[in-house]
Amino acid sequence: MISDAAAWHEANQRYLSLALAEIKERLVDRNETDEVGEKAEAKQAIIRSSMQSPPSLDIVCRSFGLSGFERDLLLLCAGVELDSSFASLLAQAQGGIPHPYPTFGLALAILENAHWSALSPASPLRRWRLIEVDDGKTLTSSPIKIEESVLHYLAGVSHLDERLEGIVEPVECDDEIFPSQKALAESIAASWQKRATDSRLPAIELYGGDSLSRRFIALTAARILCLNLHSIDASSIPADPGQFISLLRIWERDCALSGAALLLECDSDLFDFARERQANRLIDQVGSPLMISSERRRRDLQRAVISFEINKPCKDEQRALWTGCMGSAALLLDGELDAVISEFDLSSHAIRNAWGELVAKSAPASAGSVKVENHREVLKREIWNACRSQARPNMETLAERIEPVATWEDLVLPPLQRQILQDISSHVKNRARVYGDWGFERKLSLGLGISVLFSGASGTGKTMAAEVLANELGLDLYRIDLSSVVSKYIGETEKNLKKVFDAAEVGGSILLFDEADALFGKRSEVKDSHDRYANIEVSYLLQRMEAYRGLAILTTNMKSSLDSAFLRRIRFSVHFPFPDAAQRAQIWMRIFPTQAPKSGLDMQKLARLNVAGGNIKNIALYSAFLAAEESEPIGMSHLLHAARVEYAKLEKPLTEAEIGRWI
Repeated sequence: MISDAAAWHEANQRYLSLALAEIKERLVDRNETDEVGEKAEAKQAIIRSSMQSPPSLDIVCRSFGLSGFERDLLLLCAGVELDSSFASLLAQAQGGIPHPYPTFGLALAILENAHWSALSPASPLRRWRLIEVDDGKTLTSSPIKIEESVLHYLAGVSHLDERLEGIVEPVECDDEIFPSQKALAESIAASWQKRATDSRLPAIELYGGDSLSRRFIALTAARILCLNLHSIDASSIPADPGQFISLLRIWERDCALSGAALLLECDSDLFDFARERQANRLIDQVGSPLMISSERRRRDLQRAVISFEINKPCKDEQRALWTGCMGSAALLLDGELDAVISEFDLSSHAIRNAWGELVAKSAPASAGSVKVENHREVLKREIWNACRSQARPNMETLAERIEPVATWEDLVLPPLQRQILQDISSHVKNRARVYGDWGFERKLSLGLGISVLFSGASGTGKTMAAEVLANELGLDLYRIDLSSVVSKYIGETEKNLKKVFDAAEVGGSILLFDEADALFGKRSEVKDSHDRYANIEVSYLLQRMEAYRGLAILTTNMKSSLDSAFLRRIRFSVHFPFPDAAQRAQIWMRIFPTQAPKSGLDMQKLARLNVAGGNIKNIALYSAFLAAEESEPIGMSHLLHAARVEYAKLEKPLTEAEIGRWI
């Protein structure tokens, strides 16, 4: 049994063949009677009535408003490509001169109802790039050819023009979206259906959320409307006016033929003012159904726009998707999944990828082979790590990831500071319960994140404490590189920080701002434009710190230089004091690995060195290399040499009280 598609394709071929035969008759006999044409039309009508959808030729004529002469001219060009006998007939019709393609002059001579306006650049044939006009001595003697993609379409094969390749790409995805996103896609489709009679549909703007979710929602809406969705990145729009117009016309032609919609994506890192202007130009001028995907709402557009804000999926939707992916394995977690959902705010695509990655790397053991309690912990840890893997690409290009190795045993601090650090860990671990189950999230819109200030002299353990928290919580630690964030250009610092905070919102990351006073310094009296914009930067940072829902740690050597409004928004402040002799002794006892060879080390004498933990680490490491070079255990002589080098670097004298009777 022939499928509907095959039946249509066969009927379309017969319909096109009849139309071409009629043009061929005119080449053979320019005085062809109307009776021949009427018979051909009658046969075509019979074929057309048997087809479930119109033949390609009729769609082209209707879509671009072709006159009878323009239709026949297009068929004349198509006949040359599809029927080899057309070449000899063209040569005879043009006085015996071999000419592989027809000309306007020939078309005007042999086709009925000829009109000169068909030659105009504004005519449908030329405006919509249905035909190409080669160079000739005169316009009427110039060879004309049918565009390849139009020829394929007439033959029943639809595809994008090759000149659009690399610029316009089809959007494809088989993933299911969240119920709330599907409802939004249905609303988008309905908004276009209500305006179907408009001469030009309003653009649909999707803003907020993540770019992948916006793309999936746009694709779902297009499928509801039976439209083929294609995307173009705003950074790919040609700046040259001629190339821009050519792109526009070719796309609008192929769009009309294939029933397509365009998704303009405006999230490229290379997006700048010039490309913003190009994007607005495309929005205002393109005639096809258009959707716009961007982080923020756009302004100053001439075209009518209907905007939809894309919100992140709620926790219940994420939980349902996790449960659907995991199947029976979800029963083993027994509520532990809430902690994962609270920390990682993943899209549906990322959740499926995380579970697929977990299954591919290490399929969970069967519950019968190990204790359920042990298996639950293993499964939770594997899911947690898979989610971290999905979140990392958002941060890797924006900050330096620090692999945390320090633990609570490595940290030497007074009891109060140690307790505050443990409280910070407790706040992060119990966010899901306090904010979600106990309802604080509904009471508070800002300040749901955990911001921490570590202050103290260099080397007192601030970065190590951040490592300890990352290790304890199973989160990635990212140090924000100030050189890549702070910019002398107005607005660039805020833009760079926005990228960092937006990427970190996915979860699984601790942000570490070293030397925070460079970013969060006091606002000054406005004396010039530089002061004004510097104050705007601080205000923006305060706003983002309040809105950020993760753990952000800021370190400073000069707490007094920080803006007071910023300090009020800090939930935890930990001062790292300079270690006393007893604490330095503990640091010395913990600084050497157990496998490192040591001989005759006196921790009490070493503790007399009046330096912070960071300097102690440097001295210990330096002495280890000295001992390795001499193939000896690490001894006091090596440490004395290393201490002298470290003190010279600090431009600080090494006193007799510190090193007396060491050796």
